[in-house]
Amino acid sequence: MKKVEVVFIPSPGVGHLVSTLEFAKLLINRDNRLRVTVLIIKFPNSPAETAETPSFSDSENLHVINLPENAYVPSTSNVGSSVMALVETQKANVKEAVSNITGKLAAFVVDMFCTPMIDVANDFGVPSLVYFTSGVAFLGLVLHFHTLLEDNIEATRLLMQQDELDIPCFANPVPTNTLPTVVLRKEWESSFINYVRGLKKASGVIVNSFHELESHAVHSFLEDPGLCSFPIYPVGPVLNLETKPEPNGIVDSDDIIKWLDDQPLSSVVFFCFGSKGSFDEDQIREIAYAIEKSEARFLWSLRKPPPKGTMCETSDYSLSDLVAVLPKGFLDRTALIGRVIGWAPQAQVLAHPATGGFVSHCGWNSTLESIYYCVPIATWPLFADQQTNAFQLVSELKMGVEISLDYRMEYDVGRDYLLTSDKIEKGIRSVLEMDGEVRKKVKEMSEHCRKTLLEGGSSYTCLGSLIDYIMNHV
Repeated sequence: MKKVEVVFIPSPGVGHLVSTLEFAKLLINRDNRLRVTVLIIKFPNSPAETAETPSFSDSENLHVINLPENAYVPSTSNVGSSVMALVETQKANVKEAVSNITGKLAAFVVDMFCTPMIDVANDFGVPSLVYFTSGVAFLGLVLHFHTLLEDNIEATRLLMQQDELDIPCFANPVPTNTLPTVVLRKEWESSFINYVRGLKKASGVIVNSFHELESHAVHSFLEDPGLCSFPIYPVGPVLNLETKPEPNGIVDSDDIIKWLDDQPLSSVVFFCFGSKGSFDEDQIREIAYAIEKSEARFLWSLRKPPPKGTMCETSDYSLSDLVAVLPKGFLDRTALIGRVIGWAPQAQVLAHPATGGFVSHCGWNSTLESIYYCVPIATWPLFADQQTNAFQLVSELKMGVEISLDYRMEYDVGRDYLLTSDKIEKGIRSVLEMDGEVRKKVKEMSEHCRKTLLEGGSSYTCLGSLIDYIMNHV
C-alpha cells in the first residue's frame, strides 16, 4: 500500500524542534500507513539548530529536509513575531519541497509559530493542524484574549488594569502579572492578534499535554460556545528522554551522573533554566548566597547570556569566567555539597533518584519532564508562557512551590527586578520538603503521565482520533 504523507514544519529552536520530531515518531510508530516529512527552518547562521536531527532521519517513514536559508534579520524584541516573519520567507521553499513528495499528501502539521504555512496547506487542498508545544490552559488563554481584543480593544485594556482576571480555562482567578508579555505589552497587540488569527485558521490543534493533567482546561473547551467547535487533541506527554552528551561542556555528563550516584536519595536541588535561560551577575550572586544559606546539596546549570540584543542560545562559561561571576570562594566552600556545571543532561538528572527538587523556568517541556520523573518544581519563570505555567503549577495543580510567578527576563529590556537570596532560599527548602503535599500530588500525576499513552489511556485514544481524522482526508 502507498504511504500517506504528513508534512511537519517545526519552529526554529531546539525546544520546538525536538518535541516536534518526538511527536512525528509517536505518529508513525502508532500507524505504519503514515510517512512524515519534516521541513527544517533555521535562523540564519545557526548551525547548532539541527544538531539534534541526524539520528531521526534513519527511519524509512521519517524524512528530514533542511530548507535553504533565506537572508533575514530577526527582530530582538518579539521572538514570536520574528519567527513568523522568518517562516513567511520560507513559503516558496516549502511549496517546492512538498511538490516533490511522491506519496499521497494528507495533512500539514505546523508548529504554533509557523501558522503562515496554513496558507500553503490550503494551496495543496489539505487540512492543517497546529502542533502546540505548550499546555491546554495556555492555548485557552491566548484564544480567550484574542476574542476579547477582537471584540473591544479599549475595554480589554481597561480589564488588564485589574489585579486578577477570570479566564475560563483556569479554575482560579489569574493574577494579571502572570499573563504572557504578548498580552500585557500594548506594542505587541497587533502581532498577537495576527498570530492568534492564524492559529484559528487551523483545522485543529495538537497539544503536548494530557487530559488528567489539565482536565479543567480540556473541559473549558467543550463548554465554551466559541471553542467547542475548535478541535483539540491532547496527545502528550511528548518527551525526548534520551539526552545526548553536549560536546565541550565544562563538566562531562558522565561525571555529573557519577556525582549524583554518591548523593542521598531525593537530597539534591537541580537548578536549570532551559536553552535560553541566563542571568546577569547580580542575580547569579543572589542564587549563590541562597544556595550557601540553605546548605542544600545542589547541581547548578549556569549558562552564559548571549550577546545583548541577540536571540542566540546560551553557552557555557569558561572556568575563569565562572570564578569571576560567582561570589569569591563560592566553589571552594561548596565543593563537598554541590557542583556548578554548564549544559546539563536534564532528563538524566531529573530521572536520578538523588534529585529531590527542580528550580526551573517552567518551560512546558521541562514541566512535563519533571512530572514524568516525579520531581517537584520551584517556579522561576523568565519569558513566553512561563509565568502562566508557574501560576498553573502552584495555584491550579498544586504541584509546584513558588520562588516567583511574575519574574520576567525580556530580550529588549532585561530582567524587571532582582530576586533576593531570602526568597530563593525559601524556595529551595520548600521544594526539598520530603513529606509535603506537593510531592504527593506530583507522584500521583507522574503515574497518570506514564499510563496515558498506553492502550486505553486518554492520550492514546486521542492520538487514535487524530490519525482517523488524517486518514479520512486522504
